[in-house]
Amino acid sequence: MKKLGKIVLILLIVSIILTSCFSIDRKKENIKEQIIQNKKYDLTYIQPISIHQNGRDFLQSELPIGNFGGEFITSTIGEGPKTFNPWTAKDNTSTEICALMFDSLLTTDVNTGEVKPNMAKSIEISPDKKHYKITLRKGLKWSDGKEITSDDILFTWNDIILSGYGNTSVRDSVTIEGHLPKINKIDKYTVEFITIKPFAPFLRFLSESIAPAHILKPIVKQGKRAFDSYWGTNTPPNKFVTSGPFRLEEYVPAQRVVLKRYDNYYMVNKNGKQLPYLNKYVIQIVGDLNNELLKFEAGELDVISVRGSDAARFKMNEKKGNYKLYNLGPNTGTMFFAFNLNNRKNDKGNYFVNPIKQIWFRDKNFRTAIDYAIDRDSQVANILNGVGSPLFTSEALGSIFLNQNVAKGHKRDLNIAKDYLRKSGFYNDKNGILHDKQGNIVEFDLLTNAGNTEREAIGVMIKSDLAELGIKVNFKPIEFNTLVGKISNSFDWDTMIMGFTGNTLEPHSGKNVWYSNGPLHIFNQREEKDYNKQLLDFEKETDFLFEKGASELEYEKRKIYYNKFQEIIAKERPMIYLYSPLRLMAVKNRIGNIQPTLIGGVIHNIPEIYIK
Repeated sequence: MKKLGKIVLILLIVSIILTSCFSIDRKKENIKEQIIQNKKYDLTYIQPISIHQNGRDFLQSELPIGNFGGEFITSTIGEGPKTFNPWTAKDNTSTEICALMFDSLLTTDVNTGEVKPNMAKSIEISPDKKHYKITLRKGLKWSDGKEITSDDILFTWNDIILSGYGNTSVRDSVTIEGHLPKINKIDKYTVEFITIKPFAPFLRFLSESIAPAHILKPIVKQGKRAFDSYWGTNTPPNKFVTSGPFRLEEYVPAQRVVLKRYDNYYMVNKNGKQLPYLNKYVIQIVGDLNNELLKFEAGELDVISVRGSDAARFKMNEKKGNYKLYNLGPNTGTMFFAFNLNNRKNDKGNYFVNPIKQIWFRDKNFRTAIDYAIDRDSQVANILNGVGSPLFTSEALGSIFLNQNVAKGHKRDLNIAKDYLRKSGFYNDKNGILHDKQGNIVEFDLLTNAGNTEREAIGVMIKSDLAELGIKVNFKPIEFNTLVGKISNSFDWDTMIMGFTGNTLEPHSGKNVWYSNGPLHIFNQREEKDYNKQLLDFEKETDFLFEKGASELEYEKRKIYYNKFQEIIAKERPMIYLYSPLRLMAVKNRIGNIQPTLIGGVIHNIPEIYIK
C-alpha cells in the first residue's frame, strides 16, 4: 500500500504541475491557430518599439523597470564550450554562450512565433516575396567602439556563411534548388537579400550572428583552418569584439564561464536606461545532472532544467526552496537511437563501420525489429517518472507541423520484432543468442555522452531490451568531445543515443540533419567529395520533400510535405525516436522579469532580467 500511495502522490503532483501552467500550453494552440489563419505566416513580421535618442536607434523593453546590478548564475553539463566563435559552433553550450556575445539582425517573438527586428530597425518584403530589404538601427556599436554597418552584414553572409566557413548549417538551409541568396548593399545601413523564388523559412535564418568585418576579414583571408581556430576557448577575453548584451570576462576550463555587462548595448528600458540590468552572467560547468541538482538546491544556481524523475520533489519543495517551477509543455528537441548506415571507406581503404554490422544496420527489417523491441513506456515511467510521452516522430510533440498519425506510434511487441528478424534470416541458437543468416553473432556498440545520466539510463534500458532478442549491446558512455569527433570526423561508430534541439515553428531548421549532405546527417554522414554518391532511396525523397516544403508559403501546403517526410522516417527508421519529456524549469524567486513561453523558455529575455 505504501508503494501505491507514493505512485498516487506522484500522479497528483504531476497533475498539479500541468494544471497550474495551462495558460502557457494554451499559447501553443493560439500560435497554431494564427498560422492556419495567416496563409503567408512565414513571411510576416512584427515591429517592436524603437526610440531615437542621442542620434541612435534603440530597442525599447516593454517589461517593468528592474534593478541594475548583480549576477545571474546558470549551468551547463559536460566539459564546457568548445569555441567562442559563433560561426563555427556546433554544440549547444557554445552556441548559447555565443548568442549572449553576438547579436543578430532578426529574432523570433517568443509569444506569437513571428519574426521581428533585432539589430535591424525595419524589414521590407517585396510583393513577389523574393526581395528582403533590411535596415540596421543607426548607432549600433561593436565593443571596440566601431560602428556596425551594412558592410558587416555583407561580410558575414558573403565571406563567412555563403562561402562555407565554419558551421555550414545556415548556408545549407538557405540554399534553394542549388542556388544561394544574393546580398546587395543599398547604403551604409541597408542591405537587400534576394532569393531565386519565394522561400517560406528565409526570414528565420536571418537570425544568424553578425560578424565584425574589420576584425575577421584578415582572418578569413588566411583560409578556413585559420578561421575555424580563431576565437577559441584559449583566447584572452580582451581580444573579442562583440555586439551582444554580454562580453566574455573569464573562462576557467571545466569550472565556469563569466560574462560581464556590455555597457553600450542598444536595448533600453522605459526610462531610456541602457540594458542589460545584470552586471554578470555566470555559467558553472558541472560534471553531471546530479551535481547540477545539488548546486541548485544549495542556492548556487538561479535556474535549472528539471528532470521528470525530480518533478515531484521540486514541486513539493517549491516554497521551501524559494523558487518557482514552470511547465513549458513538450520538449522542443528530440531524443533518439541512431544507426550508422555509412558503408564508405576512409582514406586508408578501411570501412568506417564493420561490413558485417553494416549489412544489419542497412536492413530495414533489422531496424524495425529494434524499434519494436525498445520499451518507450518503461523509459517514460522509470526515467521521467511519467512526466513525458513516448516519441515516434522526427518532429517534437509541440511542433505545429507534427504528423499526428505518425505520433500515435505503437506499443512494444517482441513477437513482431522477432518476426521482422526472421524475415531477414536472423535466428537464435539454443542459448538464445541472435545470429545473422551467415552465422555471425549479432553484437554492436552503443555510445552516448558520459555525464548525462538521463541518456546513460536510456542506454542501460535499451541494452536490456535488446538482450531479450538475443542481441549483445556493448553500452559505452564516452566524453562528449570524443563523441562529436566520431559523428563529424571519423564516422567510426555503430549506434548511439543522442538528442537534437528543435524548432517548433520551422521544420526546415532540421535540414542540416535530414538533407543528404547536411553536416548533422549523422546516420549516413559523408565527406564533401562524395555528397552525391550512394544515396539511399529514402534520402533522395527527403531531399525532395525539404525543397518543396520550403518553397510553399501556405501552412496547409507546407504541412503536406512535412507530413510525408515524417511518414518516411517513421517507416525507414534510420533514427528511432524514444520519448519527449515535459520542459520543466525551476527559477529562483530573486529573479525578476521572468516571462516563460513555449518557444523561448524562461530566460530568453536575458537583457531584461534583473535581481530583485
